[in-house]
Amino acid sequence: MEPLIKEALAALLDGIKRSDGQVIATEMARLDDLLERGRAGLHPQLAHFLERRSYAKALMFLGGESDIPVGACGGRPAKG
Repeated sequence: MEPLIKEALAALLDGIKRSDGQVIATEMARLDDLLERGRAGLHPQLAHFLERRSYAKALMFLGGESDIPVGACGGRPAKG
């Protein structure tokens, strides 16, 4: 499941860079579907990023990065 998510994330972020609305819509729907079908087997942090549509963070997580920036989740204020 994670390789499919990683592939969809890369395609989405590329679509965003190119301002390709069709790719963006398609890949966001694909990610929603992958999350729904695979939720039980996903790491909770990855599921959290996908639920919140923190796609860059999800890709960082899948890439093994450990210094993912903290956002405004869980009622904590965002770092400014």
